[in-house]
Amino acid sequence: MSALPVIAIFDVGKTNKKLFLFDESYKIVYERSAKFIETVDEDNFPCENLESLRSSVFDSLHEVFRDKAFEVKAINFSAYGASFVHIDENGNAVAPLYNYLKPYPEYLKKKFYDNYGGEEEFSYKTASPVLGHLNSGMQLYWLKYERQHIYEKIKCSLHLPQYLSYLVSGKAGSDITSIGCHTNLWDFTKSDYHDWVYKEGIIDKLAPIVSADQVVSGAFSGKDCLAGVGLHDSSAALIPYIVNFHEPFILISTGTWCISLNPFNDRPLTPAELECDCLSYITYKGKPVKASRLFAGNEHELQVKRIADYFNKNPVHYRSIEYNAAIIAALQKQQNDAFFDKSTKTLLKESIFQQRDLAAFSSDEEAYHQLILDIVTLQYASTQLVLKGTTVKRIFVDGGFSKNAVYMNLLASFFLGMEVFAASMAQATAVGTALSIHNTWNKKPLPNDIIELQYFSTIYP
Repeated sequence: MSALPVIAIFDVGKTNKKLFLFDESYKIVYERSAKFIETVDEDNFPCENLESLRSSVFDSLHEVFRDKAFEVKAINFSAYGASFVHIDENGNAVAPLYNYLKPYPEYLKKKFYDNYGGEEEFSYKTASPVLGHLNSGMQLYWLKYERQHIYEKIKCSLHLPQYLSYLVSGKAGSDITSIGCHTNLWDFTKSDYHDWVYKEGIIDKLAPIVSADQVVSGAFSGKDCLAGVGLHDSSAALIPYIVNFHEPFILISTGTWCISLNPFNDRPLTPAELECDCLSYITYKGKPVKASRLFAGNEHELQVKRIADYFNKNPVHYRSIEYNAAIIAALQKQQNDAFFDKSTKTLLKESIFQQRDLAAFSSDEEAYHQLILDIVTLQYASTQLVLKGTTVKRIFVDGGFSKNAVYMNLLASFFLGMEVFAASMAQATAVGTALSIHNTWNKKPLPNDIIELQYFSTIYP
């Protein structure tokens, strides 16, 4: 029996690190998962165990290349953003893989924004809310002024997806999906690095920009293969939708964060939108994508636990709760549609449910419907930030909330006149990463059946 042609995709999240093999129809034919215990940096702050990650990549590849059932034609990588690996001239890491949640020195942040136009103007140009180390370019600025002994050793700083690619290919490159994601590096008003990158000499630490659909020839375990440059995970997850749907749409990608991505809105962010936690991504084709985000998945998890504890229920019960239109109708008669902070005029970061007294509800079912109603009210306001002024008439929801009947039915009732779909696709990020280099390894046409859709219409009591 001849070996099955496949592409190997490493999908590296903060918690789970996965390797997938996809056949030419993008069906998963092999899967391997790993978790690593975090280590700490020189300040004793938790961070990724870079050596464990590096070893896992090589060990996993050795295993699949030895398997005679598969012929690995290409390899590509997706990973979380806002994370740099700093390497020396020999390709060795000279610093920890710093955690983007690491506190940023206030004096240094003030110095930076004072020197480069102030927070509002700078954020407008870079489409990056002020986020400290989560603006990955700020890590290089911090190293230059706080860790000069490390900074001087750096030959090249690679975002995590590109570092993983470098491990296999030996070629250093910068990818626009990583550069363009709230890094403080990219000036969206001129489609180039921001002036500060040149003035501070940071440009000398960055690899040349390469196309996200580019591959380089390489070999592993004595066998030829192609290696992609790697992609930022949020941008990768959007690719299957861009490939399959050409009419304007918004993707609400739900998980810990619920991110509304509008590939058909490339207008510069306004100061008001930045204040409401909007940002811009860049597609693998280099096109800006306006996005808004909520910490709604995290809130849902915390408040479900509160409801379950109060009503003495198992939290698992709420994974399959049915939509009750009559309960929603009763709740909406007394609904407080508050979703803006009156003092700052910005979108609330959490719904008002956390302020509600659970004793006011007659049952846990009623309380849960109120929670989802509050979350969807806030989600509607958040999505409107990137929807307004566009011709979008279709919304896709993927991730955890796409499987929640209460959420999906409520969302459809809020977006009247629009088509709302729950989208189901196994491993969207990994599939998108594979699709980005489809033409280089796969002789079959692009698939049009990898996304399953369920339509939700407005239900009235």
